[in-house]
Amino acid sequence: MPGGRLTHDDRREIATGLAAGLGYAEIARQLERPTSTISREVTRNGGAHGYRADHAHYATTSRARRRRTSDTEPLSGLDQQVREFVERFATMMVDGGLPRMASRVLALLYTTDSRSLTAADLVRELRVSPASISKAVGYLEHVGMVYREPDPRRRLQHYIVAEDVWTQAWKVSARTNLNWAETAAEGASLLGPDTPAGVRLTAMADFFHRLGEDMAGGPGFEVIDDAFTALAALLHAARPLTAAELATALDWPPTRITDALANATKYAEYTDPIVLHQPTPDTYTAIPTPTRLTPDQLARLS
Repeated sequence: MPGGRLTHDDRREIATGLAAGLGYAEIARQLERPTSTISREVTRNGGAHGYRADHAHYATTSRARRRRTSDTEPLSGLDQQVREFVERFATMMVDGGLPRMASRVLALLYTTDSRSLTAADLVRELRVSPASISKAVGYLEHVGMVYREPDPRRRLQHYIVAEDVWTQAWKVSARTNLNWAETAAEGASLLGPDTPAGVRLTAMADFFHRLGEDMAGGPGFEVIDDAFTALAALLHAARPLTAAELATALDWPPTRITDALANATKYAEYTDPIVLHQPTPDTYTAIPTPTRLTPDQLARLS
């Protein structure tokens, strides 16, 4: 019947359809199943060219049996309440975007009284395969959240949570947002910034660029420092100046003052309560942030 778990007969029909060169959508229609169900089934069990119905059914049954065992039996060495907390802790990290197995490994490492755990400890406590632990630890090492330490007496690796684990997690999120921004900007350039798609992608790039930089602590000091200096010079001059006049006054090359003025505009939220203003297309001055004071406050100060 449609819906529910795939049966052995369903898997035989999938194998027959693949052998006949049918696509996932056509096989799904024949079985009255979602295409995503067929896609996941085939991907988990050897792919389109390696799918075998009997093997897939056995493997799926074995995985289900292991999950039932894991769900009903407490982890060795942990009482039921601690085990449940570890799983809740892991689920929270999954909701935050961390892969499921990496979350379970990190949650267990973080809540153990031991300074470290070995791969064998993780396999035993989480009741998963060594390959699953290896993949999860590899991911956590790559993002700097966990590191390994060799045992000087035995041929073992001990896995330890990095002291700045949450700082590393924050940096990973910041890098992800900046990657989204760069990809969106590339798409906007490709499709044209004035097209409807280009406008959407530009807005997306601006949003994730700002979010990524905020998470990373804002623009680097070396980027914003020249913008502050340019604004300070404009405040001291107390009159509009051209970029060339600013460059001469500061004894900077033209490209440096151009970058400084561009960054003063780009990072106006960091220069607040002073922002860059152009009274004419070729001149610049520094003014109070227009939105800093209310209309009533401005009226009383005038």
